[in-house]
Amino acid sequence: MTATIISGTEIAAEVRAEVAKRVEVLRAQGLSVKLAAILVDFFEPSKIYVGAKEKACAGVGMESERVDLPRDVSREKYFAEIRRLNEDPSVNGIIAQLPVPDQLNPELEIQKAIDPAKDADCLHPLNTGLMMRGEAPFLPATPYGIVELLVRSGISTQGAEVVVVGRGGLVGMPLSVMLARKSDRGNATVTICHTATKDLAGHTRRADILVAAAGRPGTITAGMVKPGATVIDVAVNRTDDGLVGDVAFDEVKEVAGAITPVPGGVGPMTVAMLLVNTVTAAEAQAGLR
Repeated sequence: MTATIISGTEIAAEVRAEVAKRVEVLRAQGLSVKLAAILVDFFEPSKIYVGAKEKACAGVGMESERVDLPRDVSREKYFAEIRRLNEDPSVNGIIAQLPVPDQLNPELEIQKAIDPAKDADCLHPLNTGLMMRGEAPFLPATPYGIVELLVRSGISTQGAEVVVVGRGGLVGMPLSVMLARKSDRGNATVTICHTATKDLAGHTRRADILVAAAGRPGTITAGMVKPGATVIDVAVNRTDDGLVGDVAFDEVKEVAGAITPVPGGVGPMTVAMLLVNTVTAAEAQAGLR
């Protein structure tokens, strides 16, 4: 039996429609919603990502501001732009597009510089800590999008065996925390696998929900998947054959019960949940939360 395809494109459209309604409510009260992005001319795909976010903002009635900086931008100039956006009352959410050139590293200093109340990526240490406690005003966009995909596809996490392959700070670790927490969107038993994991297939074959976020094409093959399992492919790897995920899609879809494609799976959800975080920030800043 071929797996059901979980369309992130379709579910993201539902989320954006809901965001648009929330933006409309704010605009009816004379309030605008704006997302600002700081982009250094350093990593070519970042321009595509930021462009997609600008387009998504326009589609839901949000304003967007893009701060373009040269590759050799000084730390003083870069952090001055963050301070300006922090202090601008018309800006509700801020993202600092990563990666950045060496003179701006470490990235943690950038994340710490953004006002936690405008931290649309949920990367500020304060918001990360609040997420661990289940009290964060925002959630990291990609893990948030994965949970939303599961919920809206009717895939329960309650008591499920979840295996996350990849322990990165942007996806693997926060997603594991979110799914393990006691909540109606979590309550799963979560195993995190990584490069030091012995017998990776032994772990993945136990998973009711398998999340691949390792960043290596072909990491997950059919023999590593429990029949009927849900497989979420997070990675986007650029190869000579185009964009592929970490999952050997054509063979795994014949074993899995449900699977996300690449592209068209998790990617659209990341942008949609960034919009959710931004409108949530705007509502909080307006005293409506």
